[in-house]
Amino acid sequence: MDHTFVSALLLLLLVLDPFGSLPIFISVMRNVAPERRARVAVREVVLAFGVLALFMVGGRSFLSLLHLSERSLEVAGGVILLIIAIRMIFASGGEIYATDGTGREPFIFPLAVPLLAGPSAMATVLLLASRQPERLAEWVGALTVAMAICGIVLLMADRLRRLLGASMVSAIEKLMGLVLTAVAVEMILAGLKRYFFGT
Repeated sequence: MDHTFVSALLLLLLVLDPFGSLPIFISVMRNVAPERRARVAVREVVLAFGVLALFMVGGRSFLSLLHLSERSLEVAGGVILLIIAIRMIFASGGEIYATDGTGREPFIFPLAVPLLAGPSAMATVLLLASRQPERLAEWVGALTVAMAICGIVLLMADRLRRLLGASMVSAIEKLMGLVLTAVAVEMILAGLKRYFFGT
């Protein structure tokens, strides 16, 4: 399944799920001093971008090192996306990723990894880079825009939650989960088709 810049951007936004991350983000940031929340949010988004960009740029070398085919990555990535999508639909936000419960200021875990740069996001950027490596600059651009949008949403977390309400945030997350389910199934079918028919 080939992607355009727009479809890659939409796929990344579905996988990163900034609206679905709001409940977890608000919960984790509750113990952070209000004057530091914006700085912490930006730092975690930048760290997540760095992790995903590394996976995207080094994706083909990573696959070659482990002797993995693009077909197996496509199927595995689809399965991971499907699991995340099902959790988005049937679980509350706090059940998707757990925090360490220590009350310390978050650093990398759980906001950058796995909330933003989780297994599904890593699999997605690897897949984009391995399927169409000649368009790597576009994928990096799509990732940059997607992470910027996530950063804006997270910076406005408290305001958005008050504006939309918990029910609306939950409804948006479930809708994104439904769309992501269809994307995941398409990825699995495309990988199986390439495996069995070589197309």
